[in-house]
Amino acid sequence: MPIEQQVMSNVRAERVRRVAELANRKHREKNSQFLIEGPQAVREALTWQPQIVRDVYVSADGDEPDSPISTATLGKLAAQAMRENIYVHKMTRDVEHKMSKDAQGIIAVADLRACRERLERVPQTPHPFIAAFWQVRDPGNAGTVIRSADAAGCDMVILVGDCVDVFNPKVIRSTTGSLFHLPVLTLSEDEFFELCHEKKTSIIAADVYGTQKLPPVSLPELERDRQLLAGGKAVLFGNEARGLETGLLDECDMVVSIPIYGKAESLNLATSASVMLMSIAMSSRVETMESR
Repeated sequence: MPIEQQVMSNVRAERVRRVAELANRKHREKNSQFLIEGPQAVREALTWQPQIVRDVYVSADGDEPDSPISTATLGKLAAQAMRENIYVHKMTRDVEHKMSKDAQGIIAVADLRACRERLERVPQTPHPFIAAFWQVRDPGNAGTVIRSADAAGCDMVILVGDCVDVFNPKVIRSTTGSLFHLPVLTLSEDEFFELCHEKKTSIIAADVYGTQKLPPVSLPELERDRQLLAGGKAVLFGNEARGLETGLLDECDMVVSIPIYGKAESLNLATSASVMLMSIAMSSRVETMESR
């Protein structure tokens, strides 16, 4: 499919307005479209889920001062889109900034319904490794923990309860493309526990205090639990400010805390998720290699 030779320069054009409106959830749902901003996220979408991408918009104004993104990089992405029969539009920097302040020279518009169908497919993995997050409200945190789960080799991410919209542009930017690598489900609390029970998956709550019924064990102790690491496991993290409620903790199989060896009072959600998921991933792989 060819590139549109005419450069989009009218910031008041109807197409420009429609793209800019996708920053709003109401307009995303109404039009069944969402934004993918920036070279890395667009590249990952084109590489792993090209069928969901409808249009790509590329800056035609040359290298922007102090920008790490070169016109050569943008040209490669435009060529990749055209190989997938995706229409590419050239735009001025004014139009780019009207559509998005975070584009870094390139924006894609994608099919929300098609992406959601792909995200909600539960993988048929016999012993899944699941990262779950309850009531994550901050879009930057949500995107970062999805990226951490992807890096740790999780089979899926589950957003539990009332969480931020996964198609929020800041969520997508913060995943740096990981949203297009693995399933990301949105479930109620009951649906989450039902899925884990159906998959015969142990539920590990990440929490500092635990409950009277389930006092926390330290992460290094979990890493020595060969039987648990060999099976299916879901790690459940709590809300950024409140953690996990007692009722949710008591539904889990065990509570695990991350030891702090210095003077810091605590770790934030994104750091906790990275530490715990990567620790479990590495321990699980060591266990798998030793059992061969």
